[in-house]
Amino acid sequence: MKNALISLALGAALTLASNPVAADCYADYKAKRDNPLKLHYGVVQLPDSACASVDAARPVIAQRIAPDGWTLLNVVSLFGADGLTEKRKTSAGEFFLRY
Repeated sequence: MKNALISLALGAALTLASNPVAADCYADYKAKRDNPLKLHYGVVQLPDSACASVDAARPVIAQRIAPDGWTLLNVVSLFGADGLTEKRKTSAGEFFLRY
């Protein structure tokens, strides 16, 4: 029983060690809604798979905002947690980390 617990603990530790902690990835973007025309600037957190490039982020953001009637215009930039500045938060307003 004791050996089984040690093996289980060792296995869990090795699993955690082999999965590095994911880095935070964010993007800022611009979107529009028609009839009447509305524009917004937003900041969104992305999965690591969408952080390789703006092209990889584009479909992820577009899919998230589409249910609310928004169309993605462009992805402005990708950045880490250090880019979550007060200026971005103020500019994005209600669209700061909404999607």
